[in-house]
Amino acid sequence: MTARCLWLFDLDDTLHDAGAFVFGALHESMGAYVQRELRVPPEEADRLRRLYWLRYGATLLGLVKHHGVKPAHFLHETHLLPDLEQRINGHRHDLAVLRRLPGRKIILTNAPRAYAMRVLQALGIARWFDGVVTIEDMAMFGHLRPKPDARMLRALAARLRVPPSRCILVEDTLQHQKAARSIGMHTVWMQRFGRRGSPVRARRQRWTMQPAYVDRTIGRLAQLLPAGKHWPTSLGNPLK
Repeated sequence: MTARCLWLFDLDDTLHDAGAFVFGALHESMGAYVQRELRVPPEEADRLRRLYWLRYGATLLGLVKHHGVKPAHFLHETHLLPDLEQRINGHRHDLAVLRRLPGRKIILTNAPRAYAMRVLQALGIARWFDGVVTIEDMAMFGHLRPKPDARMLRALAARLRVPPSRCILVEDTLQHQKAARSIGMHTVWMQRFGRRGSPVRARRQRWTMQPAYVDRTIGRLAQLLPAGKHWPTSLGNPLK
């Protein structure tokens, strides 16, 4: 067993404010892609995009399953985002925490590699991570299995030679944390960016709760230092 924990960091809305530009731009590019490739009007393209995201956790999975879309083509075309580097918003003082955080650190994102590397370079934090796992790395038995697929998470831990009990997923999406906890991983719910973008009622109802599968909620990365003192004793201390 490793002497330190393994941190698995989501990217969008966890390490930067994706809601400020990226998510809106991706909705537009994905809608345009569906219109063009499936030859459907804008309303139908938007319906399919939303339907597949809700049903499969990613629009891409529905397009592959029902329309034979090639994943590499979809990921490349929808993530071009020419103004990306100028529109990335992160908190540099808070991101500096990553350098001091003990243990190995891996980016775990459902985004494609080219996009993820552009974001990490724009934020100036690529050098603080020991690896980057993107959607291209989440294939099992010939099929993409992105978050929140628990089988993929278990296989990833095995590939990295770390038991799930030594892994900590820092993530803004609850469904992904639920899957991580189901295989024994620790979970941290990052609320900083998602909380700000939520409607008032949703903010009251959603952000004040802490599901049983969430170990900690944070609003900034600095709250992870020193993380070990704040983990529930029933789960043990992953930083020991």
